Amino acid sequence: MKKERKTKINMANRPRGYGLTEEVNRKIKKKYNTELEQQARLWIEEVIGEQLGEDRDTPLGEAGMHEKLKSGVLLCRVINELKPGSVPKINQTRFAFNMMENIANFLSAIEAYGVSRNDLFQTVDLYEKVNMVQVINTIHALGRMARKNGYTGPGLGPKEADRNERNFTEEQLKAGNNIISLQMGSNKGASQAGIIFGKPRSIMD
Repeated sequence: MKKERKTKINMANRPRGYGLTEEVNRKIKKKYNTELEQQARLWIEEVIGEQLGEDRDTPLGEAGMHEKLKSGVLLCRVINELKPGSVPKINQTRFAFNMMENIANFLSAIEAYGVSRNDLFQTVDLYEKVNMVQVINTIHALGRMARKNGYTGPGLGPKEADRNERNFTEEQLKAGNNIISLQMGSNKGASQAGIIFGKPRSIMD
């Protein structure tokens, strides 16, 4: 009796999507912007003090950027430069589990640093190169947050806006209730007095 051959399919070797999934993936790839990639790449290089490629003037491209970031090591080093100790242990081995753990630790660290959860990519987006557009967007979001948090090193993009909270006293809130908003409308003292709808009916003998 022949033994059945077992085929292991890991995350890196999953079959490509078809139909709607493949269409979505194509649209995502069309949005990839090498200019934004280059800005993120140069910022990473300046933060960690290490070049990601020999030619700094030529973008790495989607595949090249993925290859550099896939292990999560560089990303962990970036957040540790911004906030020392954010990722205490960085796995240097190239085993799938270790690389995905690095990525997950990076995402947790930058969320704690202040990056909005809506700006985060998912581990699979980077590890399997599913959505490198979102990976680049996350790096830009981290760069903005770094400036907001007072990082004095190289900047990336505009500074993240500060929240402008306004606190009103109870007296101010009560006073506001007596004000009629213009959105509610106003007749400015007008009335329906003297208004006649239609022509009066005449009764002739």
